[in-house]
Amino acid sequence: MLSPTLATWRLGLHVLAAAVWVGGQIVLGGLMPSLHRAAPDATGVVARAYARMAWPAFALLVLTGIWNLAAIGFSDRSTAYQVTLFVKLVLVGVTGAAAAVHQLGHSTAAKAIGGALGLLGALGAFFLGMLLITGS
Repeated sequence: MLSPTLATWRLGLHVLAAAVWVGGQIVLGGLMPSLHRAAPDATGVVARAYARMAWPAFALLVLTGIWNLAAIGFSDRSTAYQVTLFVKLVLVGVTGAAAAVHQLGHSTAAKAIGGALGLLGALGAFFLGMLLITGS
């Protein structure tokens, strides 16, 4: 059996947090219309319950992302790697800010735009993270 290393734990925590943050947004996006039709008052309760899990996952993503960068270094990486990393970090900022707008917004437009941009940013950051890991 292979033995896990600190790098395994670091990357595993990062991927687990991404699964909660990104996967949760996908699941909620799919469930909310049905939940709203069945029990309109429940959507806020479910969204707040998810937020209690999602925001700590986002914080873990940021912390393990910083840990990843410190562990692997990036100054000696190719320009293409650095550009990809920069775009990923911008998308991380977009997803966090947009999710906050979605959660704190009062208008339907703020919730819709925040939710859509939050998910798109999360999907983009996830994809670019996978690209950085695989080196493709």
